[in-house]
Amino acid sequence: MTETKMSGRTIWKRNLAPPLQAFLRTESGSAGVLVAAIVAALLWANIDLDSYEAVWRTQLSLRLGHLELSRDLHTWINSGLMTLFFLVVGLETRREFDLGDLRDRRRFVLPSVAGVIGMLIPVLIFLAINHSGPGAHGWGVAMSTDTALALGLLALLGRGVPDRVRIFLLTVFVVDDLIALIVIALVYSDDIKMMPIVVAVAAFAVMLAIRAAGVRRGSAYVPVAIVMWGALLVSGVDPVVAGLAIGLTAFAYSPGRAELEQVSGLFRSFREQPTPKLARSASIGLANTLSPNDRLQRIYLPWSSYVIVPLFGLANAGISIDGPFLARAFASPVTWGVLLAYVVGKPLAVIGTSAGLTWISRGRIRPAVGWAGVLGSGTIAGVSFTVSLLIASLAFTGDQLAEAKVGVLSAAIVSSALTWIAFRVTNMLPSDKRTRALFGEMTELVDLIPDVDETRDHVRGPADASVTLVQYGDFQCPYCGKAEPVVRELLGHADLRYVWRHLPLSDVHPQARLAAEATEAAAAQGKFWQMHDLLLEHQDKLNIPDLVKYAGDLGLNQKRFHDDLISHAHAGRIESDIDSADSSGVSGTPTFFINGRRHYGAYDITALTAAIRMARARARLGREAPADPENKRVPLARQHAGQPVPVVDQARPASRRGWRR
Repeated sequence: MTETKMSGRTIWKRNLAPPLQAFLRTESGSAGVLVAAIVAALLWANIDLDSYEAVWRTQLSLRLGHLELSRDLHTWINSGLMTLFFLVVGLETRREFDLGDLRDRRRFVLPSVAGVIGMLIPVLIFLAINHSGPGAHGWGVAMSTDTALALGLLALLGRGVPDRVRIFLLTVFVVDDLIALIVIALVYSDDIKMMPIVVAVAAFAVMLAIRAAGVRRGSAYVPVAIVMWGALLVSGVDPVVAGLAIGLTAFAYSPGRAELEQVSGLFRSFREQPTPKLARSASIGLANTLSPNDRLQRIYLPWSSYVIVPLFGLANAGISIDGPFLARAFASPVTWGVLLAYVVGKPLAVIGTSAGLTWISRGRIRPAVGWAGVLGSGTIAGVSFTVSLLIASLAFTGDQLAEAKVGVLSAAIVSSALTWIAFRVTNMLPSDKRTRALFGEMTELVDLIPDVDETRDHVRGPADASVTLVQYGDFQCPYCGKAEPVVRELLGHADLRYVWRHLPLSDVHPQARLAAEATEAAAAQGKFWQMHDLLLEHQDKLNIPDLVKYAGDLGLNQKRFHDDLISHAHAGRIESDIDSADSSGVSGTPTFFINGRRHYGAYDITALTAAIRMARARARLGREAPADPENKRVPLARQHAGQPVPVVDQARPASRRGWRR
């Protein structure tokens, strides 16, 4: 099969896109839309400021009997639609804790400290410039990075920058968003009324109770969420807090293999009796295999990225700019306080915290990226927009509001330029130095459980290879058949070790289990890989007579082979691979692991070659770096992931991790 025909993707990629990568792609793609909205707002305000302001002052009312809720369009966007934006922020934060690098809780120490200091230093800079002036009350404008816009601009400015740098940026500034909302609630909310707050808390408690009862239907949560939001709006506390709270409580987990098999049964029932009732059962069952976090993100992430945030930019970025105004603005302490807070304070905080914690902990706590990644994350952190303008609209009016907007926009431009310079210089370094500068020496979390064992795993390639590619496969799976030519081409690499582990999906591929046992029966006679290759070439002929014929073609003892199949002599070996797949969070085929880390995305030759090249560079750094005594293996979150995720010591023998021999 030629490369151009290879467009296959792993089951996870096709149905459950890896959370962080999907988030990064969406936010990166929406950056252009947001920038266009900002430019449109500036043009509109400078062509006709009166019409710009008149549109956002338009009243929009909701009435039910004698009850009426009336706000201008600007408020509906800032306090209404932006609730959904912060819902997405909360969802992604929770996802990082359940499925991302933050499932190793010690990795949250540096990002959390850097996030707090990354807000404190800019605020101190702003107050140092405005401490005796009327703009001091607006110190909250100077503290929050716009993570979504920063990620998007990082993708545009730092081409070739690995996802690890973007992940570091995201994990540092999830704290930023949390604290910013607390500041909004406590400092920039006026005339707070306690009774509506009690109602909001009660509504949130009801929502948690509904979730604890196992209710997964979204319609059950919507009325309670609306009550919570409305109560906060009436209370004087900015209701965007509701979105963040809901997002943080939405668990993220991988779909369980048992649940997927149950759904297959529902679809078989529908196939036999295609009735509306069975169609509904199958549809609900399929949706319920996804975590609440994943379902909510799939609904709201595109709307947040491509509609809500750009609309917020259009409604808030418009200021009338001319020569005299710019002269006044750049003579204003508000403008300079915001500008220097972001351009100087953010990089100083991120770089200083990373260096300080690394030194104090003697390397036990260190950033997950190299110095170039830290520097680039610090400079791009000076990009602020969403929360800053939200706070500015609460803290300022008139000229001061316009000056704050100038500071925010100027800081974004300067920070973007500094980030481009940082990565431009990094790309000019020799290959090894560039890799170290971007990746650093942080040991990657390992998703594969247990490690590859040459004495029992089926291995092709040199034992001392720097890269190990593990595939969980099913001999009847057509996607595994598509992946086979790619794997064969990869095996031409001298520095690659390839491992096959069984994951027969018997609920959809009835002959897959027998085929897996056939390869083990062949392995007992020293011909595993020959049988492996034959079965993937003949995926439509996997009955017992076919398998016995293949055994004869390979020169095996056919009677012994047949007896092994009939008696299921090697069923335990298949079960042990299935157990390892469950422990590693694998539910579909083909699924690949590269040096123990799960590979998400396409499995064409281009994608896998790039991933292997990156893993080889990381392995080279790992050999040069000192050993990390605290390195742990943290499994991906499984079904019902509200429970604490266990940490498994890599040094323990495989047999003590539930690995059957």
